[in-house]
Amino acid sequence: MSLLQRYFPLIAICASIAAYIWPSWLVQQKSWIMYLLGAVMFCMGASLTVSHFKQAFQRYPLILLALTLQFGLMPLIAWQLSTWAGLSIALTAGMILVGSVPGGTASNVICYISKGDVALSITITAVSTLIAVVATPLLAYAYLSQTIEIPFANMMLSIFYIVLIPVSLGIALNHFLPIVIFPVQKFGADISILIICFIIAIIVALNKNNLLNLSLLLAGLVIAHNLSGLIIGYFITFLITRNKILSKTIAIEVGMQNSGLAVALAVKFFGPASALPGALFSIIHNVTGALVARYWANKSN
Repeated sequence: MSLLQRYFPLIAICASIAAYIWPSWLVQQKSWIMYLLGAVMFCMGASLTVSHFKQAFQRYPLILLALTLQFGLMPLIAWQLSTWAGLSIALTAGMILVGSVPGGTASNVICYISKGDVALSITITAVSTLIAVVATPLLAYAYLSQTIEIPFANMMLSIFYIVLIPVSLGIALNHFLPIVIFPVQKFGADISILIICFIIAIIVALNKNNLLNLSLLLAGLVIAHNLSGLIIGYFITFLITRNKILSKTIAIEVGMQNSGLAVALAVKFFGPASALPGALFSIIHNVTGALVARYWANKSN
């Protein structure tokens, strides 16, 4: 494990602090968020092969369980928490987007640290990412249509460009030109960590004024959302499989969202304030993920 992977949460926190203190240059990089996220998706695609998708079909009951929890549980919890707390329309949209996106690439790293089933983790991340092209805008429309107008077609098109094309390109290069793509495979996780931290920094800079008024309530809601995914994902999977390795693998996939994608969509369609839940989630889920990973890794020894 590289130093960047080991200290991912700390780097994200430091990037956030730096962005809060020196926001001016980062604010000007707002338009780069979509392209940066596409680069992360490309790095993930470069680590995948066609065989990963064959594994998805071979282990389809576990894949279906993870997807049901991912796209059924997380947006529902986000909606319930937002309704209970009486959040503004902007923050509610941000919470729903966090709950409606697929699992994040960081989940694969956390799964590795936790001594989970890494192959299954990668497969679930890949399949959920592809399904998100349709699922994320549909869920956003389902939960927010009565509150705010959802640009469904534009959102689907954006996810197509941000997710499907970069991931497909990475897979294609991995299949046809593995020698060329090898450097990306070797350093892809570290590159993704740096890019994600840069995205977090941009969002913090854009929301500096909003952060001054950030309530402990919102932070608590984001933490509750993240922990609910981890805890419920683990226990439901364990009740079904009675397998601790599979349980922690699926729990990590459910609890660790692709908050970078949520941030990018929030900024594009709902404004910087809607990106606050995603920006907070980006930091929080890496901290909680690192903590549970160390706990589960020690339990495995």
